[in-house]
Amino acid sequence: MSAIILRDHIVHYEVLGRGRPVLFLHGWVGSWRYWVPAMQQVSQQHRAYALDLWGFGDSDKHPPLYTLEAQVQLLTSFLDRMGIGRVALVGHGLGAVVGLHFSLQYPLIVDRMLLVAMPSEADALHPRLRADSPEKLAAWLLKPTISTEPARAEAPKADPLALRSTVEPLQSLDLMSQVAKVEMACLLVHGRNDPLVRLPSDLALAQWPENIHQIIFEQSGHFPMLDEPSKFNRLLADFLHLPSGTGPQQLQLKEEWKRRVR
Repeated sequence: MSAIILRDHIVHYEVLGRGRPVLFLHGWVGSWRYWVPAMQQVSQQHRAYALDLWGFGDSDKHPPLYTLEAQVQLLTSFLDRMGIGRVALVGHGLGAVVGLHFSLQYPLIVDRMLLVAMPSEADALHPRLRADSPEKLAAWLLKPTISTEPARAEAPKADPLALRSTVEPLQSLDLMSQVAKVEMACLLVHGRNDPLVRLPSDLALAQWPENIHQIIFEQSGHFPMLDEPSKFNRLLADFLHLPSGTGPQQLQLKEEWKRRVR
């Protein structure tokens, strides 16, 4: 287990491989651990980092640091401490929201983003996210399989206040307009059967610029990286291998998902 001290508190992280850096950000349920298969896949050609956000996993539980702004600042401090000047971000749920806000504040640092289960608006989130405990959310969203065990095991470590503190600010944010401001290549991935995050509407998609594209995983719920891992990891590898500045539309898309690119 690796850890650093930021703002006088412990931040847990893990790292695999060598090459261009990729930072994985977990969602509202679980911790860095469910990213391990994806990290192992990309670590063959990239240096894959994953950390636990404030209030989750093995990072410190300190309520003043649970705000969305503090989670974004955590990325800034972490990248600075690791000596990373430019990075690809892979975020899921909460991690996607944090990654989005970070990219808008520091566009020169983010080379590209793959955002999984990114809500297009606050109303796209199921009310259970604001009411249920981390354990209940894990039981609702994750079937009891070997692949989901890391997320289910880590869910109880989360401070419920950390969930609520990052969800409540979304009520006053226009996420759709913020997504439209993203300047770098941005690939959005959603599970067709996601009960937590409603799919963006066609109107929302029409308002996004050409550098933003969406792919729907037809057999996935809230965790496409666990529900369809081979497909997700192939897509992630293809996206990371694109030259910097190249949009997702340049991907050599597999026939199985070609019709779902917008």
